[in-house]
Amino acid sequence: MQEANIWNQKGPFKVDHVGSLLRPERLKKARFAYEKGEVTKAQLKEVEDQEISRIVQKQIDIGLKAVTDGEFRRGWWHLDFMWGLNGIEQYRKDHGYQFADGIESEPLDVRTTGKISWNTTHDFLEHFKYLKKAVGAGAIAKLSIPSPNQFLHEGIRREEHYESAELFAEDLKKVYIDAVQAFYDLGCRYLQLDDVFWGFLAADGIRGGVVPEEEWLLLKRLSKEMIQTIIEHKPKDLTLTTHVCRGNYKSSYAAAGPYYPVAKELFDEISYDGYFLEYDDDRSGDFGPLEHFSGEGKVVLGLMTSKFPELEDIEVLKNRINEAAQYVPKEQLCISPQCGFASTEEGNLLTEEQQWAKLSHLINHIDEIFSNKLV
Repeated sequence: MQEANIWNQKGPFKVDHVGSLLRPERLKKARFAYEKGEVTKAQLKEVEDQEISRIVQKQIDIGLKAVTDGEFRRGWWHLDFMWGLNGIEQYRKDHGYQFADGIESEPLDVRTTGKISWNTTHDFLEHFKYLKKAVGAGAIAKLSIPSPNQFLHEGIRREEHYESAELFAEDLKKVYIDAVQAFYDLGCRYLQLDDVFWGFLAADGIRGGVVPEEEWLLLKRLSKEMIQTIIEHKPKDLTLTTHVCRGNYKSSYAAAGPYYPVAKELFDEISYDGYFLEYDDDRSGDFGPLEHFSGEGKVVLGLMTSKFPELEDIEVLKNRINEAAQYVPKEQLCISPQCGFASTEEGNLLTEEQQWAKLSHLINHIDEIFSNKLV
């Protein structure tokens, strides 16, 4: 058991995690049976409730202070939330999302059907209510939803509904201001906006290549303005963080490239309470972009990979923390896996036992990882 003084009083915590956890086979089978019409929605919910209660207690038992529902009621980290909004529908494309080594996801996506707005009966509201009740007073219930920037990806905005990205962004601001307030009213005090779009904008070959320079600059500006507007409207005692991702599907990735192209906007001109950043391998580059970090929040270094089961060397983690401390004060640094363990229900290529071992590894060595002692 670690001493209480190693934990911050509010998230992000010294050891934290992005949110998604590996789906147990029982849950996968129940969802498949529901899709085939073999069980009712109520029967599926019963399995979901039981499995969420189990992994909530497991997170508390191993010492995590921020506890999620593992995203057990979702098929995708982002799409389930997106198609729950007014003016959005799901549809099947010709091809899925492309990942390294020729891996391709199921070809599902979302697109507009008209003007968008917050859905006051969104399923995620009930999902959070159950999570908060399950967590109780033993930890803090953390909810993750996709960033509004995810809607800026090509093909989601249809011109018959929004002539320009600027007009679309204005309504996205309203949607998220309403959504944040709705979760807050249910007792949410730790909310995370997961954001692959910043990773896309920063990725090698995007600026001036896949995306023309003028459009790239516009998308970066809209991304910054949307997020900062939402932050300015959030309740003061709500911790709002982000996770910047480069793709996470069956232990593969979608993009590579350092944070330099978006560092000033992301770390200086946006005032998140916390930044969960991927730093588990060379794809993320060095810590140099963190020189732009000027906030009072926390930088959560994703130094442990969620993609593979091997446990990271504690001395390596400690040394990397010390490297990052050249740019961000150590008291503002935290550590986590670089991403969730199951951004989609397929999950990464490791077992649930290995997942818990990885999280426990960080918690059990937290004093050593953040020690100022030299060896």
